[in-house]
Amino acid sequence: MIDFHTYDTSNGQRVAIMLEECGLAYRVHKVDLSRGEQLRPEFLALKPSGAIPVIVDPDAPGGEPLALAQSGAILLYLAEKTGRFLPADPRRRAVAQQWLMHAVSDCAAASGTIYVLSARVPEKSPANVAFFEQRLLRQLRAADARLAGRDWLADELSVADFALYPVYAVRKALVDAAGDLPQLTRWGAALAGRPAVARAMQPV
Repeated sequence: MIDFHTYDTSNGQRVAIMLEECGLAYRVHKVDLSRGEQLRPEFLALKPSGAIPVIVDPDAPGGEPLALAQSGAILLYLAEKTGRFLPADPRRRAVAQQWLMHAVSDCAAASGTIYVLSARVPEKSPANVAFFEQRLLRQLRAADARLAGRDWLADELSVADFALYPVYAVRKALVDAAGDLPQLTRWGAALAGRPAVARAMQPV
């Protein structure tokens, strides 16, 4: 059984989606970031930077347990482990990986900055928040254009979709207010209707 150290953030949710969609047995360990639990020595031993998510797979290649951090890396590892949600064809695989990186770097970075500027920095600036909201919308419009005429970001349901969905979900009000992302909205509704995704998005 995989040990899954997580909290209610987009980074944690994308790994939860992958675990649920792959049907892997896992045990959740809540790391309450609001209480500083990510700085406890036992967690820092797994991830010295004190960031979630982390998985520990006792059935890893080589026969030794593997502790793995970084949500994108975890998605790719679980895809390799199960043979699911990453195309076998090299060209299609590269495209899926491209959109995975789009989600975990461009989109997640902008979304995370919105949170930091809105809730964490000592001096709030609505103008700076608005700047990063527009930055995120530009990245989401690229995904919207990609989804025109297709169901998923790659040629099949993949890690790319699972990576982007939590960002979409947490910023749905922004997407709805923009009013010009119909393909992304359709895609988001399709993912929201998947039972595994719905389970993964429940609070830990």
